[in-house]
Amino acid sequence: MSAARKVALPGRFIVLEGLDGAGTTTQTERLASALRADGLSVVTTREPSDGPVGTMLRQALTGRLGLPQGRGPLAQETLALLFAADRTDHLHARVLPALEQGKVVLCDRYVLSSLAYQGASLPMAWVDTVNAHAVSPDLTLFVGVDPKVAAKRRAVRGGPAELFEADEAQRRIAKQYLKAITLRAKRERIVHIDGELSVEAVTDACLKEVRRVLARKR
Repeated sequence: MSAARKVALPGRFIVLEGLDGAGTTTQTERLASALRADGLSVVTTREPSDGPVGTMLRQALTGRLGLPQGRGPLAQETLALLFAADRTDHLHARVLPALEQGKVVLCDRYVLSSLAYQGASLPMAWVDTVNAHAVSPDLTLFVGVDPKVAAKRRAVRGGPAELFEADEAQRRIAKQYLKAITLRAKRERIVHIDGELSVEAVTDACLKEVRRVLARKR
């Protein structure tokens, strides 16, 4: 198993995680607005990132990039390595510079997503190992929803279907998330948030945990 990297920087690194349809993107933006109203400097970001490897991953997830000669989607091992590579670029290009400047970084998805999504078809220990470079967040908020609830939200949201959005895959990934949380909770702070509450109630619950972390001095 890999050891999570710890860094002492003046900023705070907060991650939101959950199934597709859990509301992590919505909550990231709502948290950013609330924290900015508190007078904090906040950076919002996401994974896959908007960098070169992240762009490639988004193409793969929506079926625009696959194996040569139309032989299907990229192998799960390839995806896992690409996610890890994108994470390295993302940390150096966006996350760490912001943390060095004392900013609060809110990231929509991070290592737990790799452990849950790629760990659903690959050994989780291997996925964990290829992410050994990843800096540990100060806090991860897991927005938990039942896979059926997430499926309904995705249907309402619309947009192009992605590689892992099939209902059966999401049910398997939901179980993997719980295993991933058990693994990572030994090294970092992960808090489960009830994502089936109202949008406002979820934000309030997230804010309570974030403010608790921000109140602590390094």
